[in-house]
Amino acid sequence: MTWLAPEAMKKEGTGKPEHPDIALDADVRIRELHFEEVPDPKVRFRGNTERNSVWKSRRENLPDEVQEGVIYRNAKVRLRIASEIVQ
Repeated sequence: MTWLAPEAMKKEGTGKPEHPDIALDADVRIRELHFEEVPDPKVRFRGNTERNSVWKSRRENLPDEVQEGVIYRNAKVRLRIASEIVQ
């Protein structure tokens, strides 16, 4: 698995948190998956504070752009969300 290209990462602020106040890492293994509708995944960082945030994912056996009705098997997804409040 490889991380998405830097231009594909979703950023806020500099998008380079050095010491994240919040970090979430998730690994998902999927035996079988299909989509009735193509998803548009989003991560939103809300609030009134300025922050440097980034989220990115990497996939195995699952394309960046999935298709409706296609069955994907033995896939893996790793997600990283990190946010640092700027003081």
